[in-house]
Amino acid sequence: MPLRHSFNRRHCLLFCAALTLGSAHAAGVSDKEILLGTHLDLSGPTATGSVMLRNAMQMRLDEANATGIHGRQIRLVTEDNGSQPQMAVRAVQKMIRSDKVFAIVNPFGSGTNAATVKMATDAGVIVFAPWAASSVIQKVSGNSPLLFTTVQNYDSTTATGLGWAIRNWDGKRVGLIYQEGPFGDLIRAGVHTAMQQAGLTLAAEAAYKVGDIDFSSQVARMKAANVDLIFAGTVIRETVGVMAEVRKLNWTSVKVLTGLPGRSSVVAALGKDTVEGLYGIGGWKLHDPNTTTDPAAREFFTGYKARFGHDADENAANAYSYMSWFLDGIQATGADLTAERFSKAMQGVPHEDFTTYTRQAWKNNHAMPELVSIDQIKGGRWVQLSKPTDGK
Repeated sequence: MPLRHSFNRRHCLLFCAALTLGSAHAAGVSDKEILLGTHLDLSGPTATGSVMLRNAMQMRLDEANATGIHGRQIRLVTEDNGSQPQMAVRAVQKMIRSDKVFAIVNPFGSGTNAATVKMATDAGVIVFAPWAASSVIQKVSGNSPLLFTTVQNYDSTTATGLGWAIRNWDGKRVGLIYQEGPFGDLIRAGVHTAMQQAGLTLAAEAAYKVGDIDFSSQVARMKAANVDLIFAGTVIRETVGVMAEVRKLNWTSVKVLTGLPGRSSVVAALGKDTVEGLYGIGGWKLHDPNTTTDPAAREFFTGYKARFGHDADENAANAYSYMSWFLDGIQATGADLTAERFSKAMQGVPHEDFTTYTRQAWKNNHAMPELVSIDQIKGGRWVQLSKPTDGK
């Protein structure tokens, strides 16, 4: 039975405001077509991964277009944001003013989404599944009812995952390495929540700047404090860098636990033996394209490789999954498609597939529950060690 969630007073007020901004008309919707947009990093530091997102979205749309949705075909306009906020602003302005898209789906980057989300929702455009820090994007948008976030919050998932580690590993001396800026602030908040709940205080903490490649001083500070657990608030390259320094010190007694961004198949592939034994907080199911036994996952990975000539990663799988959820919302809305009708209908559309730990639904337009597992790299791949939990 579909889940039903009533709008609260905040959503009702925001809908009234949205109507005054012209969002009542169905921009990007004709009798025959629905026009979507996205902005991805196609020329910057994460271009390879963004191509995966674009491919997976187009693959899912082509599947839907084989039969159509309420008699309409769906077309996707893709713009390059280069991981630069100013490029993203120009891209979104084009999609709103020239292309007149109905929705922006799977846009990539915290900075690029923070710079554009309010512009889009104020113009009456749905923003669905931005790849960004969800709590930050929700706040920047003014908690718009036209924004739907799917990325787990870094603070709450860090608190849950680290709390599990402290309880199960009997960690007493915890050190933190984190990135300066909004991402690191969320990681630190989660770490401090877990420490407070355990009645502990941090033994050491050390920051690094975006772009840093040398982590010797940060790891040396952890070693000097004799920590038994390092929480690495790091992304892909930085996670490998921290583990490389731990290896150089031959520090075998310490456990290293990384947050959601670091628990990536790219880390395992890039770091090889350096990251063997690394622990990570996982927020979605990982599948090996060549060995998965999940029928839906196998169908996706086989289809992707046949079409694009290379294996999909978990980012492609998640982009495919989020686009599927969006299309379910289009189907549920019916033929009379507007942003407001979609937003209301979406409240009753849950989601579960080969990427999710459980069925998800919307709470204040954010995908819930936020379940996480503790995984470890063994034999070059992530292996799940704990059952998914929300810590409650």
